[in-house]
Formats: sequence, C-alpha cells, structure tokens
Amino acid sequence: MVQLNALTGWAVLAGSALGLGLWSLASLVPRLGRPRLADRVAPYLVDVSAGARELLARRSVDPLPVFGALLSPLASHARSILGTILGGSAATQLRLRQSASPLSVEAFRSRELVWAVCGAAIGVFVAVAIDRTQSVPPAVNLGLVVVCAVGGAAVRDHLLTRVAKARLERLSSELPTVLEFLTLSLSAGEGILDSIRRVSRVSHGELAREFGAVVAAVNTGLPLGESLAALSNGVRLPAVTRCVEQITGALERGTPLSDVLRAQAQDSRDEAKRELLEVAGKKEVAMLVPLVFLILPVTIVFAIFPGIFVLQLGL
Repeated sequence: MVQLNALTGWAVLAGSALGLGLWSLASLVPRLGRPRLADRVAPYLVDVSAGARELLARRSVDPLPVFGALLSPLASHARSILGTILGGSAATQLRLRQSASPLSVEAFRSRELVWAVCGAAIGVFVAVAIDRTQSVPPAVNLGLVVVCAVGGAAVRDHLLTRVAKARLERLSSELPTVLEFLTLSLSAGEGILDSIRRVSRVSHGELAREFGAVVAAVNTGLPLGESLAALSNGVRLPAVTRCVEQITGALERGTPLSDVLRAQAQDSRDEAKRELLEVAGKKEVAMLVPLVFLILPVTIVFAIFPGIFVLQLGL
C-alpha cells in the first residue's frame, strides 16, 4: 500500500510537469489573426516612443497567461509594497531616466520582486541550515527570511542608484567637450539645432545620445526649447540644467550662443577642477590608513627585530 501511494505521488508529479510543459509549448505558438494597428505602427515609432520599443521587445504570446492572470494581483500588491518601502514611483522613474534604462517603473518593481524572492529563498536556506545545528525560535527564522527578502530588493535598488550616479558622472565629464564642439559649430555658421545634430552624429558619449534624443524629438514636431527642457528635467544634473537655461535664454533674447556656450564650457571645467580637488582632499586622509597601520608597523618590526634577536643570543 505504501508503494502504491509513492507511485501515485510520482505519477501525479510527472503528469503535472508534463501538462505544464505541453501548456507552455502550446502558449508559445503565435496566434493567427489580423495584426492590430498598434503592432503595425510600432516599427515606425521605435526611435521616439518607449511604448513602441516595449511592444516590439515583448513576445507575441506570453507563456502561461492563466498563471499570469492569477498571480498578477498578488504581484501588483507586492510591487506597491516594495515601492512604499524603497521609495516612491517618482524617485524610481528619475533614477531609471538618469541611468538610461528602458524599463518602466512597473517592470523595475517586478525585477525587484524577483530579487526579493531570491533573497527569501536564500533566507530559507540559511534558516534551515541554522535550525539543523541548533534550535532557533520560528520568529527568528521568519525574521531572517523577511530581512533577506528586503535585502535582495534593496540590493537591486542600490545597483540602479549606482548605475544612475555613474552615468551622471560621465555626463558631467563629457559636458565641457561637447560644449566646445557646439561652440566650434556655431562659430562656423551653423544653427543651434544643426550643431546639436552634428554633435549627436559624430560623438559616441552619453551626452551625445541625449542630444540625439533631443534632435529626434524636434524632428517629430516639438520645439527645441521644450525638448531641451525635457532633457534637463529628465537628467536633473545641475551643470546640464544651467547649460539648458543659458541656451533657452539666449534663444529668447537673441544673444550670441557661441559666447554663452564658451563661458559654460569654461565654468564646467572649473567646476570639474574644484570637484577633483575636493575628492583629492578626501582621499588624502584615506591614504594615511595603510601608511600608519601597515607600512609603519612593518618598518618598525624590521628595524627592531634584528636588535632583539642579537640581545637574546647574547652577542
């Protein structure tokens, strides 16, 4: 009877796995039918629309739609909880924009949820390992699992913050050179839009990509000032914000842009020098740590040990 129950359990497990696999394969088969208007228009808007890129990047048919429909309310509630713990949607959207990530806030929350589940799995593994060696209250094990889950989501959020910060630093370092290129183009007789288009075409940095997005927005019919303001509001970098304000102000007043951009480039370089001096001042103290706690004790040991050895030998 025991053998029959065991065989029945294995049969149920194997049949469930087989049914799930066949269902997954059947759900991956593309549906036959007339494509929607959004699917036909999306390839022509992929350069200027994030929704079109997301529509083209996804699968034609999501696997296991029934499971997705069943788990979507739970996942949505979990994403809202993560958003409350780790910050609002506005801050997350700003960091995604600063890191040039194609993900939406909901997609990023889903990835944070996956990291939280992985952290919870690690917490369960650690709790089971500790429980085998010594008796631990269930509340402590539950707290360990919760801490690991929150830590997994926090690690993913921290990685996004690091990527956004690194990209902002690259934008700040590229700004003086790009402004000088714009000054040269303006001095050669080109307009501001043509100069931005030239810089976005011949350069390969992060700021050049941002200017390429500005040119694409202008080509769709948006005013140049509004496109530059969108760049400033999306990046939230003080140097870029000052530069955009100076450009828009010069366009409104009709003042020469080449002098304005040249002054902006010089100010950006001076600010980079000041930041470098500040970083050097902070690192100077950190450089004393290996000198005081590693090099100096080793030098003292090598200087005193031979004398102590000679005294012990009585020479």
